[in-house]
Amino acid sequence: MRVALGVEYNGSSFFGWQSQSSKRGVQDALETALQSIANHPVRVHAAGRTDTGVHALMQVIHFDTSAERPDSAWIRGVNAHLPSTVRVKWAQVVDDAFHARFSAVQRHYQYVLVNQPCAPAIQDGRVGWYHLPLNLKAMQDAVKFLRGEHDFSVFRASECQAKSPIKTISNAEVRQQGACFIFDFSANAFLHHQVRNMIGALIYIGNGKHPASYMQALLAQKDRTQSPPTFSPYGLYLSGVQYDSQWGLPNTHERLTLI
Repeated sequence: MRVALGVEYNGSSFFGWQSQSSKRGVQDALETALQSIANHPVRVHAAGRTDTGVHALMQVIHFDTSAERPDSAWIRGVNAHLPSTVRVKWAQVVDDAFHARFSAVQRHYQYVLVNQPCAPAIQDGRVGWYHLPLNLKAMQDAVKFLRGEHDFSVFRASECQAKSPIKTISNAEVRQQGACFIFDFSANAFLHHQVRNMIGALIYIGNGKHPASYMQALLAQKDRTQSPPTFSPYGLYLSGVQYDSQWGLPNTHERLTLI
């Protein structure tokens, strides 16, 4: 039997999604908790890996099990064995052809950036921070160049294992809410560090160091060494994963609620 789960986690205390020898990956926490309910070793597969410090409002995973349990066991039972920073939000038995990663058609990310002179204390680890004033209009003009199909080599980490740097971004936008800038991105897939690298470039435009057209020039160069540094992981959230309706999954896309 194959079971899909919708999972939320705060990545501040983990070394990313992937299982680690230190057992400090989010995957390690979930597999240990699931094993306690299934009474056999469990291997989980995720829609996408997140880096150290990156959070998830809605990560979708699946696992195979011979144990027959009610959905409540895969939710409340598993949650009872998880640290407080990881929670299963829903569970559903799915067809064996479903795969959390390969069945996904879109991934959604949000980045929350606090723009003020002093770094926030209450939101430490949950938001990015930049101290100089940023121009919303300049970043909105620049982010338009990211939409559509492009070779995103300029925003690709050197350790990226993707077969191709060509991805299609269906949505890229930035809005302001008080002292926060919220960036939204949706694509068929993302390269390693792509979102954080795009944020770094947008900040260089927002602070006046470059015009909005700089984004278009970067994409044309296709050279990571010519792009601004990778920005902080702490404000980055995997906000959802989209699947075809044939799989009949519950809500797989969340929006961040700011405090």
